[in-house]
Amino acid sequence: MSSEGTLTIGDIARAAGVNAETIRYYESIGLLRQPAKPPRGWRRYGPDAEQRIRFIKRAQQLGFSLAEVKKLLRLRASENPRTCANVARRAKEKLSEIDAKIRDLQAMRAVLVELADACPGEGPGDKCPMLASLGA
Repeated sequence: MSSEGTLTIGDIARAAGVNAETIRYYESIGLLRQPAKPPRGWRRYGPDAEQRIRFIKRAQQLGFSLAEVKKLLRLRASENPRTCANVARRAKEKLSEIDAKIRDLQAMRAVLVELADACPGEGPGDKCPMLASLGA
């Protein structure tokens, strides 16, 4: 057994709620360290790999890109006393981006409500207000 850990990629994938391809992708882009492969057998992961994958997935759920997650992971390992302030700044930047997306979605929704309400519900395509507005 390797000193890396006792869990195979399948074990880690199941435990973290992802598939093995996701783990391999995270390894390929440097989000997760690939354990050494022994001469015989499979690579073995430690429990820290599961924790790291869960961190990545949760950060993604909060809207962070994988590139941003990589930066957060670096900050997580940092001993710098300004780390928490740096993370807070990044979180506030992400909130601003989310707020802008919400405003955009609300504007799109308002236009779609207006167009849907203008639709008579029958008639040919060339008389459809929705289709006409898309062609304008």
